[in-house]
Amino acid sequence: MSSTEIYVLEEVELNNPVFIEALPGIGHVGKLAADHIIDELEATKFAEIYSNSFPPQVFVKDNGIIESMSNELYYLKDVGENHLDLIILVGNTQALSPEGQYEVCKDTFDFVKNFGIQRVFTLGGLPVGQPLEEPKVLGAANCEENIEILKEIGVEIRENDGGIVGVSGLFLGIAKLNDIPGTCLMGETLGYFIDASAAEAMLEKLSVLLEFEVNTEKLEERAEETREMLAKAQQMEQQIINRASGADGEDLRYIG
Repeated sequence: MSSTEIYVLEEVELNNPVFIEALPGIGHVGKLAADHIIDELEATKFAEIYSNSFPPQVFVKDNGIIESMSNELYYLKDVGENHLDLIILVGNTQALSPEGQYEVCKDTFDFVKNFGIQRVFTLGGLPVGQPLEEPKVLGAANCEENIEILKEIGVEIRENDGGIVGVSGLFLGIAKLNDIPGTCLMGETLGYFIDASAAEAMLEKLSVLLEFEVNTEKLEERAEETREMLAKAQQMEQQIINRASGADGEDLRYIG
């Protein structure tokens, strides 16, 4: 298998869609928000992405059936007041290495760019040092116009406060190189658990930006499902580390 393989499950025509990235990250805030959109608005999966940069493992679900490490692309048509088409990137992993991150992001972006994407949104969590009753949503963008839009809807602009690590940052940079406006939304979170409150705050801002509505009543239930998946992933990762340590006497960590 070459570094990135994209398997198209359904040929689809879209009208200048908005691209939304929400892969696992801090607090799984972005992933939780995007998974909720996919379920509530009944999005359709149309492509699967595999890479030899993904972790060397599979999930075993409750029924004994395995789930491969992958990213997935879903589409929605005619969403909200502006009748937007959306492409949503979700999955159960990011690439492990910096080289893998760049490669998978570029290959994925080249694929979705063919649909004529007009805007890019990346969703993630921003770690804070204490629990929050009402988490804020912070933002960054690859153009001044998007910064002004974020200010208008009450998103606090993240300034001089480090970078945006991983795919959420890379997709913004790649979009800028392709002259496509991009915005990153970051929900404040402790980062130690699956944060439904941060995901709900982020969804509220995203729904204003894209002018659509989504019911958030089932968000906490979905957060519990994600917690169970994450716990299994962490258990498998620790087993890999333990086996590697026992075999070589070294702690070979696959995920930093």
